[in-house]
Amino acid sequence: MQLTRLLQENGHFEVHAACLKREGVLWPELEALRLGEVPEYRLTTFYDINCFLQLLRLARYLKRMRIALIHSHDFYSNIFGMAAARLANIPARVASRRETGSAMRSARQRLIERRSFAIANAVVANCEFVGAQLFNEGVLRSKVVIVHNGLNLERFPESLAADRKSIAESLGIRHGARRLVTLVANLRSPAKDHPTFLKAALLIRAAVQDVAFAIAGEGQLAGSLHELAVQFGLRDDVLFIGRCDRIPELLAISDVCVLTSKAEGFPNVILEYMASSRPVVTTDVGGAGEAVIDGKTGFLVPVGNEAILAARVIYLLRNPIAAATMGELGRLRVAQSFSASAQLEKTERLYDSLLARVSRKAAGNCITSTEPHLSAAC
Repeated sequence: MQLTRLLQENGHFEVHAACLKREGVLWPELEALRLGEVPEYRLTTFYDINCFLQLLRLARYLKRMRIALIHSHDFYSNIFGMAAARLANIPARVASRRETGSAMRSARQRLIERRSFAIANAVVANCEFVGAQLFNEGVLRSKVVIVHNGLNLERFPESLAADRKSIAESLGIRHGARRLVTLVANLRSPAKDHPTFLKAALLIRAAVQDVAFAIAGEGQLAGSLHELAVQFGLRDDVLFIGRCDRIPELLAISDVCVLTSKAEGFPNVILEYMASSRPVVTTDVGGAGEAVIDGKTGFLVPVGNEAILAARVIYLLRNPIAAATMGELGRLRVAQSFSASAQLEKTERLYDSLLARVSRKAAGNCITSTEPHLSAAC
């Protein structure tokens, strides 16, 4: 969604969007961009007549809109988008891999995904770790392009931290006077490993008296995690915020921010922690080590080890000057290496190179406009 907005605002490309479902929490943001028609291609499976008919619909749309480049972003849209692009003979095709969970897919799914990558002219990985995974799965090195996720620092103004009491009250955080350790992660996937966070919270509370814990996220695991918190005797110390639309405010009143995932691609939430000038304690998974410099902007810890996780958080709570320094360095690192402008620049450079290659092949007859059409398959 951010990339689509950045591309449209920059104006170098004429942007169009398509989706598999016109729904989700980001749908209002897409509508607000006023991109015109956003066609929907609902699928039930890749193996029925509906999928074939939807592929034909998308291929006709791509031809009608004279799309020169298509960029798909996730597993299902990669497969669907690249197949339709082949049918429509779209000259520039970009797929993406933004997560590391491919091993959990069926053999058939992995085979189809590899074929979609074979159709693509380039495959964008959002971190070096995911890029290496693509190499290991047989994607040509020449096709893989690393474009880290970017973050708009303006969403995380440093002035928010000065209004701690009123922010805590407005968010319903009754522990506003206590120091706050925060985890932002959906409650849908066991891979986020919230139980390790709760186990660490038990150890942290035993060592630091004035501390509370916040979990922001929603999902079907909420009930079982509530029960686990009660079982651990943490009923009065852990606040389950649910879905939070005010992440910058929540992070501004947090003292330490944590991620306990067992698997990740390049987690955006780490960048949000760092942009908020908070020290980060995260499991060393996926591209986390590409964002966090261990011992400088935060700490990397082993997966599932609540003792080491707790020890790192306790250190930061007991050493506020060290914690503040880590937070400041983290924000500086986001500004220098993971800005939204850097993401846009790398993406547009990729698009231009692919379109220039197509133009050379077509001897100048395929693409002549300085503002080629772009379809972002969301």
